[in-house]
Amino acid sequence: MKDQKYDTLKLENQLCFPLYACARDVIRQYKPYLDQIDLTYTQYITMMILWEKNSLTAKELGDRLLLDSGTLTPLLKKMEQKGYLTRQRSQLDERHLLVTLTDKGRALRDQALNVPQQMSQCTPLDPQESKTLYELLYKILHKSHPEFQCGGAQGAQT
Repeated sequence: MKDQKYDTLKLENQLCFPLYACARDVIRQYKPYLDQIDLTYTQYITMMILWEKNSLTAKELGDRLLLDSGTLTPLLKKMEQKGYLTRQRSQLDERHLLVTLTDKGRALRDQALNVPQQMSQCTPLDPQESKTLYELLYKILHKSHPEFQCGGAQGAQT
């Protein structure tokens, strides 16, 4: 007779593993599309926020992306070197670093328009399944980060 005491420790019984593996796989699938516009996945999601807001503090950006300053600072420096954004101290409060989209960064938005469509072809989910997964993932995120709300006008995009 098998010892069922340790069944909860089997990898196949963990929710974390398929979440981890799927996240890695989806990000890997983004790579060829993002390479065409010279962005990494983390740079892409950073640009998504900047395309929406144009300018915000590094702290606000880190909060939205769930990135700490040790990860965000080199990311922003690299993006500034590419000419996609500027970083400067706020004139109102020098403790705040203001991140602002450049014209080159704004122009990149048009080049990125096809990425969500291309990525939607990479998953075996129909639109309703994608929406359900999106809502479930945001429910999990909301537990640790109450500021995160399931939202978006169109629901889930890959």
